[in-house]
Amino acid sequence: MSPTLNGRIQTRIFLVFVVGGIWTLIWTPVVKLFVEGDPTTRDVYNVTIPVLIIVGVVGILWEFVYHFLQQFRWEKDWPTMFAYLTGINEGISTWIVAKQVGTYDTTEKWRAALEAMTVTPFLVAFVSTWIVINLFAGNFMKAIFLRWRYRGGRLVGGW
Repeated sequence: MSPTLNGRIQTRIFLVFVVGGIWTLIWTPVVKLFVEGDPTTRDVYNVTIPVLIIVGVVGILWEFVYHFLQQFRWEKDWPTMFAYLTGINEGISTWIVAKQVGTYDTTEKWRAALEAMTVTPFLVAFVSTWIVINLFAGNFMKAIFLRWRYRGGRLVGGW
């Protein structure tokens, strides 16, 4: 069964905030090596955690665009390669939104951290998280959530 819009959004929330969250907690000290200067690990977490939240929100918005585009495909789903290529447009839009949030956010620590964010640590964090999420979705989701594929990608809710 092809994923429904509801199932895609549920899966996206789970993957970004649970799988991506665990990966971000583990991977952020490594991302620190790619940051210019000598920030504390806490300062780097002040960038990676808000960016992960932005990835989740922006990704949910992209799901509506993907759902619309998939209606023109016979099987109403993406080939696997398209799933990986969507990381390009989501990465660019996440970067733009993160920089804008850094400009207008009222939380001083997030604003300063996001304004100072450079491309290299962002790419290291975003690309590694994107790969982990997609590998988990393509492999472990089917093993852990046995009925996930047959429920249109929904993790909670009825048939």
